Order: sequence, then structure tokens, then C-alpha cells
Amino acid sequence: MLKGRGTNNHVVNTGDKKMRFLIVGPGAMGCLFAARLKMAGFEVVLQDKHEERALEINKKGIRVEGVTGEYRVKVRTNTGKPPLVPDVVLICVKSYDTLAAAQILRPWIEPKARILTLQNGVGNIEILQEIFDEQRILGGVTAEGATVLGPGSIRHAGQGETMIGPVNGPDNAVAKIVNAFNKAGFVTKAIEDVENLIWGKLIINVGINALAAITGLKNGLLPKFSGTRIIMEQAVNEAVSVARTKGITLPYSDPLGRVIEVCQATSGNVASMLQDVLNKKMTEIEFINGAIVREGKARGIATPVNSTLTHLVKTLQETYAQRSIS
Repeated sequence: MLKGRGTNNHVVNTGDKKMRFLIVGPGAMGCLFAARLKMAGFEVVLQDKHEERALEINKKGIRVEGVTGEYRVKVRTNTGKPPLVPDVVLICVKSYDTLAAAQILRPWIEPKARILTLQNGVGNIEILQEIFDEQRILGGVTAEGATVLGPGSIRHAGQGETMIGPVNGPDNAVAKIVNAFNKAGFVTKAIEDVENLIWGKLIINVGINALAAITGLKNGLLPKFSGTRIIMEQAVNEAVSVARTKGITLPYSDPLGRVIEVCQATSGNVASMLQDVLNKKMTEIEFINGAIVREGKARGIATPVNSTLTHLVKTLQETYAQRSIS
């Protein structure tokens, strides 16, 4: 759990113009943040585990299209020891790669660097705290939306608020990062209790991602059919019950209503888990619906709908080669 002392205000004038960012993972979010931060004048290196993809991004740059226009930005992409000493390490890998990425990074990252995760699901903060000093870990959520079109090529599908915390530490790190993100065009705030927001985003993902992956429907269609709407409601209710036993205060009063609002606001979006299934990749199901199942079991709360959704998505990703219908 990440908690701290401070205020949740926009922060300015923190002298962060020369902040150095190591962004780990050249997916949609990694490329988006790398491109925007580089355009804002910060030192940025993008870290990749695939040499061929890194070479292509180094050759062509990061290409962005969508709500912020169309542009191409040269960002150094690296596969070995980072060529800069970062002030901030932004973790943008899939949740199932967090542990491996952290273990690789640990000998390369100096003690003063802050490690920030804006990843989906729960458990990433805890994994990072096992590898790095707990006081160095920052968490948060972002409502920015992006889709990978190809190596280093993304569509910036939608803009939204980014919130990070906790607000503590003598070096004013959160304030500096907030200011840097705002300069890069991301509406960003510092927050006090990160866990509440992470669980707020988790429950939205619980209601959308697995259903989209299984049905192949875009977000906006999920609440329109009685079958998917009923399953959505049941999955969300289970997740809310688990959250309450953990003392989580959700950032909205009507969880199901909020999930439906997000579906409507992102009606044309292909959910990230559906993108993974369509691309025959591993999903983050264990860190979303699967996390609800694990947390529920630990607290004696039945989560049959989330368990079913988890098993179905796991079966999808385990049978890509045997699928008779693609």
C-alpha cells in the first residue's frame, strides 16, 4: 500500500527541465510517454527487451497519430544497460513482465531514482517493492488511451487525467514528475492514497476487459446486450465486495454506473485485453479478474463470475494455435 503526506495539487516551478526518464517497455503507453516527454525537452531513453524492435524504433523514431495530431519523434531505444542515469524509471511493461524487468534493471538503477508504475491491475507496486527500496516506488493511474499499430507506431486514442503518488519524500520527486508530465501535455496531479485509485481503475477493467476479450466486442457494445451487462454487473459487484474488505474507498459512488460510463466514453475502443487476444499474445487477466479471485479467496469472499472469466481468458490465450475460428 502506498500512502504519504502532502496535498493533491498541480505542482509547478520545481526545476525539473533536465529530468532524465528511462521508460521501460515500448508498447502503447511507453511510446506515448516517451514521445511526449522528449518533445517537451526532457532526456528520455526507451528500454526494450527485443533488439530487432529497438533497432527499428531507433531507425524510424516513434510515430504518433490520433487526438494530439500526427508526429514522429526520435527517442533512443536501448536493450542493454541504459546509456543515461535516470531520475525516474517509468514501468510500462505488461504486468506479467514486471518482475523480470525489475530484476534486470536493479543493478543498473542508482538508489536516488524513483520507480513509477502506471500499469493495469494490482500487484505491480508490491512486485517492485520486493526488488527496490519501498520508499522509491511510486504508483498511479492514467486515463490516457493508446493503441499499438506497429513497432514504435501508436494511435493516441484519447486523453484523460494522470494521477501519481504518494506525496512524500524530502526530494520533492512527485512534484517534479507531475510538473514534467504536465509540460509534456499530460494533465497530471499528485494524490495522497494511490491504492484507492488503482482499485478504482481495476474495477473498471474487471467490468470491461475480460468480457471484451471473450466476446470480441468493442467497449460501447458491452452494456447493450443483456447477457454481457448481467455478467459485467456480477463481476463488478464481486470486485467491490473484495475492495470493501480491504478498506478501499473507491473514487466513485456507483461502480457499475462508472463502468458503463467508461464503456460509453470509449465506445469505439478495442479493450487492451481484446487487442492481446487478437494479436495472440499473453493477457493481463491474472492481474485483473484473477486478482479479484485471489483477494477474494484470501478474505473468504466467493468470486465465481471473476473466476469463470479468468479461466475462459486463460483458455483463449493457451489455445491460439488450436483455434478453429480466428
